Amino acid sequence: MGRELQQPQKEEASYTVEQLVALNPYNPDILPDLENYVNEQVSSQIYSLDANLCLLRHYQFEPDRMSIQIVSHILIKALMAMPAPDFSLCLFLIPERVQTEEPFKTLIVLSHYLETGRFRQFWDEAAKSRRLLEAVPGFEQAIQAYGVHVLSLTYQKVPRAVLAEVINIEGPSLDKFIEHHVAKSGWALDKGQLIVISKNEFNHPELKKSGGDIIPMENITRIFPILG
Repeated sequence: MGRELQQPQKEEASYTVEQLVALNPYNPDILPDLENYVNEQVSSQIYSLDANLCLLRHYQFEPDRMSIQIVSHILIKALMAMPAPDFSLCLFLIPERVQTEEPFKTLIVLSHYLETGRFRQFWDEAAKSRRLLEAVPGFEQAIQAYGVHVLSLTYQKVPRAVLAEVINIEGPSLDKFIEHHVAKSGWALDKGQLIVISKNEFNHPELKKSGGDIIPMENITRIFPILG
């Protein structure tokens, strides 16, 4: 008797969440994958705005399936991405009635404080929601990095007390923070209580690119009526 030919087994294609979003973002079957991916972003300290926006759009079509915890984690990760406008992009996809409820109401307040550079108020408010924010590893460090970014845009020399307020660190921990940036970011110490920030085109206007790369003021003023 001749040998029977075995039919090769078909292997099911395996896709990453990003590939699923790119191939068919409106497939309702990927909603559990998107939710699991948010949890993975939290545990592994990775981030995908596209995947998170895709999930929020699915929640718009199926509001009964919306997970408060998942959405709050998405918004916290978006705060950690500042100065990118991710938080606003995510908030746009969340119903207004939901935004008035906790924890979203608190997260919106925190976002406002960060956007307006009110770091003392931010840290005071964040302390009241420690359990919510500490559920996402790396949150404090991400906001501190954003604070340093803001200072680098506005200061050539920043008083030690101002830095301490912005990043919410004092004492020996602040000393170590400064030493790290002296070694890694080009900072320098000036008379003890002043930290010299490394030069950039924002805190040193003379470093700005030539006029050909700058948007004319008349073009900017045309935008104001549109924004209004």
